[in-house]
Amino acid sequence: MNFLAHLYLSGINDDWRLGGFIADAVKGDKIFKYSEAVRQGIILHRKIDEFTDNHPVFKFSVERLKPKYKRYSSVITDMFYDHFLSVNWDKYSNEKLPEFAQHFYIHLTKNYLILPPRFRMAVPFLIYNNWLISYGSIEGLKKRLEGMSRRTAFYSGMNYAIEELQEHYPSFQDEFLVFFDDVIPFADIEKKKFK
Repeated sequence: MNFLAHLYLSGINDDWRLGGFIADAVKGDKIFKYSEAVRQGIILHRKIDEFTDNHPVFKFSVERLKPKYKRYSSVITDMFYDHFLSVNWDKYSNEKLPEFAQHFYIHLTKNYLILPPRFRMAVPFLIYNNWLISYGSIEGLKKRLEGMSRRTAFYSGMNYAIEELQEHYPSFQDEFLVFFDDVIPFADIEKKKFK
């Protein structure tokens, strides 16, 4: 899951970040049990996902993985892109990544009881294993991919995807940089609609 990118693109509003974090687990009218700001974060997440899925560069990255990883190619690409956001963090933020992650973990913990059940189960592991920081290393990303592979309903092979990243590292990084330069202004425009 591309948690880091959604948190970054949510901006400085903690509840938008929280909504972006839980969006994939909030279905149908369950969105209305959350505050307006959390709902806005969920909506922003969905708009970013739609933009991403239709972006030609993201699609190109996904297509490189499709022969081996089929339906899981876009999830893997999301995780690769989080890796590159982590590696290039200082290009996008004046706040250091460890401080950014710690700030979010604190807000997440304060709001633990409103999280969807599957997220409540994951939060202790996310914080203990420092997922947001771990994306930045090959070893950390490999562990996240292995964890995702264990939780997929069908065989995904995601545990081997790190090999694709290493083989095509410069290409994936270049694709991420182009994509991210496009998604930032898109997210900024969407956030202004909430004010």
